Amino acid sequence: MTTYLVTGASGQLGQHVVAHLRSLVPADDIIALVRSDEARAAYDASGIPTRQGDYEDLQSLRAAFAGVDRVLLISSSEVGKRAAQHKNVLDAAKDAGVGFVAYTSILNADTGGMALAEEHLATETALRESGLPHAILRNGWYSENIAGTAAQAIGMGKHFGAAGDGRFATAARQDYAQAAAVVLAGTGHEGKTYELGGDEDFSLAEYAALLSEISGKDVVYVDLDEAGYASALVGAGLPEGFAAILADSDAKAAQGALATQRRDLHQLIGRSTTPMRATLKATLARG
Repeated sequence: MTTYLVTGASGQLGQHVVAHLRSLVPADDIIALVRSDEARAAYDASGIPTRQGDYEDLQSLRAAFAGVDRVLLISSSEVGKRAAQHKNVLDAAKDAGVGFVAYTSILNADTGGMALAEEHLATETALRESGLPHAILRNGWYSENIAGTAAQAIGMGKHFGAAGDGRFATAARQDYAQAAAVVLAGTGHEGKTYELGGDEDFSLAEYAALLSEISGKDVVYVDLDEAGYASALVGAGLPEGFAAILADSDAKAAQGALATQRRDLHQLIGRSTTPMRATLKATLARG
């Protein structure tokens, strides 16, 4: 019997991974790593075993990884703390004798220059230096990251950004989750670095045109400089640090950081990636 542990299993990506993983391996062989009693109860009700652990609590991770063969390390959401948190996970995995680790990094981590990539690169380095058999899943932008503001854009008739004519090779969160489950459950992935992005890419001007078409309302793309976009995000209620990171991401997308011509995601999931049109329609249908 092989045991598969998914960290961050109560998050949106983690839930999708576990759901697909149970179509590939027996549910009893899956372990969902959670932090809260509520998340544990939800998985218990669905028939998925759980263990509790925290990225900042090395001892809890060591206990959680006991007897585990393969681990998916879903990157932490705590920007600025992630490198240290991920190092705890890798140390615990090595101490527990885990046989394989897959890690969710970011698209073009080593060439895109995004501020968000710094901690991912640190984790990729730590993973290689750990000696653990591993694979790196460099996830591109989730379509939901952009579509999540569709209602506001329709209301204003404007979608703001700082990406110029840069292309976004996005895919649905479910697509990335399916790829992660396939790598975790499969063989032959050791030593691989996958650049994961959608089959189709688009500029934000093209996205605004698509939004106009689907909604029946005129939406235009308003391109700002990086500082102006960061200021606009702060004005919309985002913390300054997070706004700066998002603005940096758009500015780097203008230089190609969030585009790829590789079809690793398509190949891993064995189908076309979910187009932005489908994600937008689903998002707007949910209101």
